[in-house]
Amino acid sequence: MILPRFLAPLALSILAACAQMPAPSAASEPVEPFVIAANPLAAQAGMDVLERGGNAADAAIAVQAMLSLVEPQSSGIGGGAFLHYYDASSRELTVYDGREVAPAQATSTMFLDSDGEPIGFRDAVVSGRATGVPGAVGALALAHEEHGALPWSELFGAAIRTADEGFVVSPRLGRFLTIPFPQLSVPDADAYFSRPDGTRLQVGDRLRNPDYAAFLRRMAETGPDALYRGSTAARIVERTRQGPLGGSMTMADLANYRPIKRDPICRGYRAYRVCAPPPPSSGVGFLQLLGLLERTDIAARGPDDPQAWFLFAEASRLMYADRDRYVGDVPTVPIEGLLDPAYLDSRAALIGDSAMAAPEAGVPEGATLPAADNTLEPAGTSHFIVRDAHGDVISMTTTVESIFGTGRMVDGFFLNNQLTDFSFSPVNADGTQAPNAVAPGKRPRSSMIPLILLDSEGNFAGAIGSAGGNSILAYVGKSLVAAIDWGLPMQDALALPNLVARGSRIGGEVDDFNSAIVAGLAERGIQLEPGQGEDSGVHGVLIREGDVDGGYDPRREGVVLVGE
Repeated sequence: MILPRFLAPLALSILAACAQMPAPSAASEPVEPFVIAANPLAAQAGMDVLERGGNAADAAIAVQAMLSLVEPQSSGIGGGAFLHYYDASSRELTVYDGREVAPAQATSTMFLDSDGEPIGFRDAVVSGRATGVPGAVGALALAHEEHGALPWSELFGAAIRTADEGFVVSPRLGRFLTIPFPQLSVPDADAYFSRPDGTRLQVGDRLRNPDYAAFLRRMAETGPDALYRGSTAARIVERTRQGPLGGSMTMADLANYRPIKRDPICRGYRAYRVCAPPPPSSGVGFLQLLGLLERTDIAARGPDDPQAWFLFAEASRLMYADRDRYVGDVPTVPIEGLLDPAYLDSRAALIGDSAMAAPEAGVPEGATLPAADNTLEPAGTSHFIVRDAHGDVISMTTTVESIFGTGRMVDGFFLNNQLTDFSFSPVNADGTQAPNAVAPGKRPRSSMIPLILLDSEGNFAGAIGSAGGNSILAYVGKSLVAAIDWGLPMQDALALPNLVARGSRIGGEVDDFNSAIVAGLAERGIQLEPGQGEDSGVHGVLIREGDVDGGYDPRREGVVLVGE
């Protein structure tokens, strides 16, 4: 096994685990392995690794390597991730935080113009200063160091072959190539997605990426240092420092990147223990949403009841108000206060018979940051789930931020624009500090919430996560309510229309709701507006009486593969 030099200091890190888990039991019989991912080629790459004797940590690397090639609008090795790992033998959970970080020379005013005003978002997302130090590879490498079974060098074959031979542009990728995203005007992306005659690639065309194949060969041979040191790192630095709006990343920033092992936050919901990543992830916000919903009668209703969707919308608005106020890469996030039963009681009591005005954040115990936040979160993200025959599981959400990241490429992969997940202004209108302001080495707040569910004995009971920027919490919330409270098969739960309620705007897939739902919401003061963005990308699974009930989001091109 090839191990990266930069991970050596982490070898003595304390294994993060979900508190109060039962003691491990004797090894169990093999279970059905599965892979759920947003692209069939990526899922098959992971399943091939499992069939060769690899485990979940091995398969996740193969899945990510392929996603970076065939779904470049969503994730890639130039981006970041949260990886949530379940160890079946110990029943322990570990979050590997591979979130991108701001360079050491980043400043709180880097997204302000010469007049001190925030620069335009379309300018920022394609800028060099938008790119954070990528962390997905670092997180995967650390997970593989601690759990992998196959050699690192044997995990990239499928992605290398596909990059060399080419793949057929899928309908989803082809659709994004017809939309005037600013990234597609960047020379790198424009050249990559152009035919020899200069016209744009279309669905059905074959896309080859020999530069990516060459890079993966180097990374397979030398380990993650191929990304964090040497020629590729130098090209990343050079490309991010080029205008317009060049950044400040250095070779030292890349060489010094460290993934962080964190304890998940776990709370009960119905018969499950739901575990989510801590800040800078928004897992605490999602657990608050579940806590609010438990204080309603939504479980006694169903998908055809307007009152059920009304309750979901109002609970979502309360959650987002608190999440937007308090969550970030800061030590002052009042996690316990936000999840305190008495506080949840007080917030749930605000849900009445008709829609409330845009709710303000509450004041939970431990809150010290009473400033609103206006961070924008685009939706270039993917989620996948892997379980191996030993029962180990990875639930991983991975991103390059906006569609195609910055549109800038190095060695065949896109660079993220994750730093636009920070607040552009370091202070609010009232002069108070923004909770998600830029700072050197800081990780921007994330809505990525790769969840793992446990049963009462600490056994794996399910996993779920999604793409979709700040809408992720609503997408996953709807899906869990439908699957757990309403008893729908996971595939049917994911296919239900999405409803995202945040602040004064309540959007959703209006045309997919039946007219009675839309009318019932209107009677309760909610005018459902058409949604926007990249769509959801929820992938989920529940273990029901020992059987795998997995689903993929029909809005994407996902698949559920179950092995022998």
